[in-house]
Parts: sequence; C-alpha cells; structure tokens
Amino acid sequence: MRIGIVNDVRAACEALRRVVDSLPDHEIAWMAADGVEAVAMAKRDRPELILMDLIMPHLDGVQATRQIMASAPCAILVVTATVSGNISLVYEAMGFGALDAVDTPMLGPAGEVSGAGALVEKIGMIAKIVGSSDTRRPTRPAAAGGPPKLVVVGASTGGPKAISDLLLPLPHDWNAAVLVVQHVDVAFSQGLAKWLSDRTGRAVRVAEHGQHPAAGDVLLAGTNDHLVLSKSRTLEYREEPREVFFRPSVDVFFESVADHWPQTGIAILLTGMGRDGAKGLLKLRSRGWHTLAQDEASSVVWSMPKAGIDAGAACEVLSVDQMARSLIARIPA
Repeated sequence: MRIGIVNDVRAACEALRRVVDSLPDHEIAWMAADGVEAVAMAKRDRPELILMDLIMPHLDGVQATRQIMASAPCAILVVTATVSGNISLVYEAMGFGALDAVDTPMLGPAGEVSGAGALVEKIGMIAKIVGSSDTRRPTRPAAAGGPPKLVVVGASTGGPKAISDLLLPLPHDWNAAVLVVQHVDVAFSQGLAKWLSDRTGRAVRVAEHGQHPAAGDVLLAGTNDHLVLSKSRTLEYREEPREVFFRPSVDVFFESVADHWPQTGIAILLTGMGRDGAKGLLKLRSRGWHTLAQDEASSVVWSMPKAGIDAGAACEVLSVDQMARSLIARIPA
C-alpha cells in the first residue's frame, strides 16, 4: 500500500517514515509539510492511505481531509500528537471522511521509535479495507404498549457528519428508536456519542448490553464486538462471528434485527468504504422493511450504499436531507 505522510513537525515525519519503512507491503508515496501541500500532492499522485496530522499551518488536517475527499478520495488516518486533546477536530475530520485516529509515535534521542503499535495496527486494518473497497466517491425495561418503531442505520467513512445531519431535523418526541452502527474504534465511541449529542441537541448514548430499545432512544454501537438484537429483543455485544472483519458489522446487526424484531421499520445505509451492510439491508427489505441508501452526490465514499443498491436492497436512493424528511413522513411524532 502506498502511503502519504502529512505533518509539519520534522521529528514526527521521521518517526512516521520509519514506521512505514518497517512494514512489508507498504511504501511511502510522498511527504507533505502542511494541508495545502497534501491536497496538491494527493491530486497529482493519489496514494492508498494518507497519515494526516491535525494542527498545521496554512491548512489544518480537518480542511485538508475535506478537500482531499472531494477531489482525490482515498483512505485517511488522522495521526496527531494527542487524539484525546483534539477530540473535536478528530470527529470533524471523521465527518469529512477520515477513517480513524491514532496518537503520533515518538522519535527518541537515539533514533528509536516508541508508541508505534497502535499505528501499525490501524494501518493493517485499513489495508484490509482498501484491498476490498472501491474508494470512489442497568437494563432498561421495554416500553409499555409494545415495541417502538425502529430506524436502523449503518455507516462508515464520512458517517459521523451524515448521521448528525440525519438526526438534526427529527422531532425530539419522535415515536421511534434509532440504532446506529458506525465503523469506529471503541476508544472513540463515547466521544462520538457526545459529539453527535452536541451537534444535534438530542441525547445520543452508547448502547448498553441487555438494553431494550425504547421510543426516543438514539443508541450507538459502542465496542469492537458486534452489536446484535437478541431473541428477547435486547441489544447485546457478541464476539461472534469472529471471521467478519468489520467490527462492529452493519451486516451482522441488520441481519439480527431482521430475524428478531417483531415489526417492520426503516433501515438506512449511509456513506462508507467497503460493502458492509448490503446483505443485511437486502434481508431487511425481504422482510418488508423500507430501505434507504444514500445517493452518490451526498456521500463522502459511495461504496457501501452503492453495494446495497447494486444488490437490489434499497427501496429508495436519497440524499441525507431527503432521508430525514422521509423518516418524519413515515413515522409521525
């Protein structure tokens, strides 16, 4: 995999260069000192992956990510001095299409690199995604009166912003539960829930093991295990199926909902890299659910929605704004 490095700190660039050079099957495509240079180089020589710093002169990593995903889309991993110290910027970058984030390894006085393990793991994970993707554009009781309407959502690259845009217009007293599987590491799930809450003005929470979905809930998958709906209609986290690469998997969640939820609802497949969600969306449609896939124009990466459309799984292909209006029309407050 050809990898671009974007960082304005010389020691950080050298640490990243040494990490990439140490990995078999990966090579450095180019190195850029700021976001402006990175945008230009990505247009001229698009790599499979860019390691993107956040805080840089001239153009920061958030805006560089936005411009690259619009003009020369590819996998982007945020690599910053402190993820926790820049968490708001991390989620903004993920909203524009960054896949994940990790702390920058440190270059020691003797030239040794420390703290590279997490970066190496992320690069390996993204290599698997890129290899199979088209990168073009305490237990709560169930509510009385029967189960609520469900809206289930799957997303990956560019998902945080799309999810927030989908949630923002929905009524706060809406008679439905919204359950979201976003490809995000467990380290960021609580922060993503808070970021979505701040942007939408509604309570977005990480789903708890054993929780019954209730009307008004907006729940986010929150671990590196799969979120599933059990036979007893509770949300659970399960390690199986272990062979499924995406964790949490949209397909695994959608298929469990199709098997165990007693009434039809609405299923949505948003922007993302790969094919996760297409099979599950098709199964939900076959069970009578109304299924939506995001259109190409409003997607950061169209691979996941396109896979669902190509499989015949989508009843409608809509922009995120159109989806919100459709939800409100189909499930009144």
